[in-house]
Amino acid sequence: MRVSVFSTKPYDREFLSAANPADGHDLEFLEPRLTPQTAQLAGGATAVCAFVNDDLGTDVLQRLDALGVRLIALRSAGFNHVDVAAARRLGLTVVRVPEYSPYAVAEHTVGLMLALNRKIYRAYNRVREHNFALTGLLGFDLHGRTVGIVGTGKIGLCVARILSGFGCRVIASDPYPDDAAVATGVEYVPLQRLLTDSDVITLHCPLTPDTQHLINPERITQMRAGVMLINTSRGALVDTRAVIDGLKSGRIGYLGLDVYEEETDLFFEDLSDRVLGDDDFSRLNTFPNVLITGHQAFFTEEAMRNIAATTVASLTAIEQDGPDAVPHPARVC
Repeated sequence: MRVSVFSTKPYDREFLSAANPADGHDLEFLEPRLTPQTAQLAGGATAVCAFVNDDLGTDVLQRLDALGVRLIALRSAGFNHVDVAAARRLGLTVVRVPEYSPYAVAEHTVGLMLALNRKIYRAYNRVREHNFALTGLLGFDLHGRTVGIVGTGKIGLCVARILSGFGCRVIASDPYPDDAAVATGVEYVPLQRLLTDSDVITLHCPLTPDTQHLINPERITQMRAGVMLINTSRGALVDTRAVIDGLKSGRIGYLGLDVYEEETDLFFEDLSDRVLGDDDFSRLNTFPNVLITGHQAFFTEEAMRNIAATTVASLTAIEQDGPDAVPHPARVC
């Protein structure tokens, strides 16, 4: 099968090539993002392999369909960037990687908590300048603090287990409580109570119409003053301007982000020689109590191997036995 792989970085080529057998698929690695302007690069391909910031809206899907593309293979678990209804209407098959390494994202999440709390990023810069003063670096013990987890899927459950090991009180909100989380000591509570009771709030839910801007002005006012807010899930779970106001007022005392609602034109690229046109992102970077990483929580050797292996396996199964060879949840449509 000929596959056009968009948004290719050196590490994508490395791991996908390693997972692809010698007599496997014809992988065409393309650096550009998939957009209406670049969709034509998939000419002659049966499948397109796309990442989180590729455009898979109606326009692009129609262009791919006209080129003869029948399969969209996502190198991600999330598929909110895909117009699923349009894909079904066009008869396109969409597959994803429903899980790759929940530990990768969970460990990065806790890393953000620790770095923010103990001001590790500030201390690092100080020591490099031979400034060993401790003023301004005061943190708090996570032990005994209440951490609220919004969403207890595989990643949220991993976070709960890690934080239970720290001695935290872990509460959670999820429409589908998990017995495994309860066995870990997690207490399920309504979202409003989670907001009011938590010293740290971390988001681990999918982006849907119901969860878009889950963190908004009203919900920020319900949080404890000085709360730590972490988002390693999807950027649009958080209303950026509302969070900026929360930082300015002191309601949000710490903010850790690995995702951003307008990240498409920013993340995964080296823009160090440019002036960013995103005023909200630039404003976030002015706060000393904000730590942003560029959507790297998933980025471990284990996760990349699993993503590549699952993607290639889906391509092979569909080529040999058709779309039904890949069952839900790996097959979106």
